[in-house]
Amino acid sequence: MRKIILASTSPRRRELMGFLGIPFRVEPGDFEETMVPGLDAFSLAKAMALGKARAVAKKHKDAIVIGADTVVGLGRKVYGKPRDARDAKRILRELSGKTQIVATGLAIIDTRTKKTILRGSRHKVYFRKLSAREIASYVASGEPMGKAGAWAIQGKGTLFIKKIEGDYPAIVGLPVFTLARELEKLGIKSWK
Repeated sequence: MRKIILASTSPRRRELMGFLGIPFRVEPGDFEETMVPGLDAFSLAKAMALGKARAVAKKHKDAIVIGADTVVGLGRKVYGKPRDARDAKRILRELSGKTQIVATGLAIIDTRTKKTILRGSRHKVYFRKLSAREIASYVASGEPMGKAGAWAIQGKGTLFIKKIEGDYPAIVGLPVFTLARELEKLGIKSWK
């Protein structure tokens, strides 16, 4: 079987990737995640996923490299990872009581054939109104750090969510269903 590489340091993506039941390894690249002015959440998530995959793909001649990224959007505003606790509180205050878009980008690069697959998805997440005390307590837990939009659906942040419209694994960070279908087209079958 060909080498399959997940270009990510995220333990959540690693766990979701494991659901496919195929051998893979984790290899983070040297891609620097930066917010690109003018891009909406959907476009930015795809651009970041592609950047991550390319950074690792350039080191391999015969591998399937997978990159993913998740970005939160509210109107024209885009939220990546908070810079610090103060920034996390600001982001959560802005998202409180609002419906946000969680965009996830997926890039798959076959370094043998040079084929690149780029997919993206959008999901709605409805936040309830958060109190200042809840925000402070959540930020103090440390969970918001390193998370797009300063919250984690798979953690304590789930308490803020009234409902979602979309794909739960993609909101966590990896669209497993889409990934399995695209890998199958490349001849890589998941556990099924």
